[in-house]
Amino acid sequence: MSIFDIFKKIKSGFGDEKETPKDKPITDTYLEQLEELLITSDFGVEVTQKIIEEINKNMGSSVKTIRDAEFVIRKILLSVLESVEKPLYIKGSPFVILVVGINGSGKTTTIGKLASLYQERGKSVLLVAADTFRAAAIEQLQEWAKKTSSDILAPLPKTDPAAVAYDGVHKAIAKNYDVVLVDTAGRLHTQKHLMEEVKKIKRAIGKLGNYPNEVLLVLDSTIGQNALIQAKEFNNALGVSGIVLTKLDSTSKGGIIFAISQDLKIPIRYIGMGEKIDDLRAFVARDFIESLLDPIA
Repeated sequence: MSIFDIFKKIKSGFGDEKETPKDKPITDTYLEQLEELLITSDFGVEVTQKIIEEINKNMGSSVKTIRDAEFVIRKILLSVLESVEKPLYIKGSPFVILVVGINGSGKTTTIGKLASLYQERGKSVLLVAADTFRAAAIEQLQEWAKKTSSDILAPLPKTDPAAVAYDGVHKAIAKNYDVVLVDTAGRLHTQKHLMEEVKKIKRAIGKLGNYPNEVLLVLDSTIGQNALIQAKEFNNALGVSGIVLTKLDSTSKGGIIFAISQDLKIPIRYIGMGEKIDDLRAFVARDFIESLLDPIA
């Protein structure tokens, strides 16, 4: 089940019909099913309570039907997401983006898609392969450099990651690159020694100026509440300034975008809605909500 399926259930009023009449009255069963769906889809307790409480508070006055409930859901979810809708503007050069996350989150693929996006905007892009533990990670980034016509600093495996990141930013300053995307080794937030290493990378880059300009955390939305835990830990360690949520098109846990937004208030810069190179989209709260729930006049 995808996030779109979650909202199909809401729009159907949890009935068998594809589209329940919007003037159908709200029942206790509807509210129970709505609350259960929101919780199990990882919208979080706080967002779920906001929605249920708002519906109950206005029941019988402004809220009587399925249509009215949808309006409340849409209004609350939009307000939650609008608070984190802050586009990433590339100001100054080089603009250095340190990309972090755990293994399997789609981090290196996201870097490739970002490189493509920035190249299309006429930016010169340098990829820096500071994930030196795995030769395959360096090779993967080299492939993305070819696909996107980006330059790359690709060291030998096992080279000190902090030194690689430093050299990459130093090169970008000397050669006047517009954007630098620094790949780092995937690490669990519980791996303290690896978290210390990425802190070291950040410190090394900082010796060259006010860098990085962005600490971008890539999160896999399919892991639900674990993504929220990861975000908290990476934020505590590095001061995350932006989030990319991947795989939102293919998860029943897609409600996590609302839980993360409500709890952390960290800007969501991009969302991944597919495998294609152009399926990474700048996050626009209203567009996202209207892809899930029909606009309500």
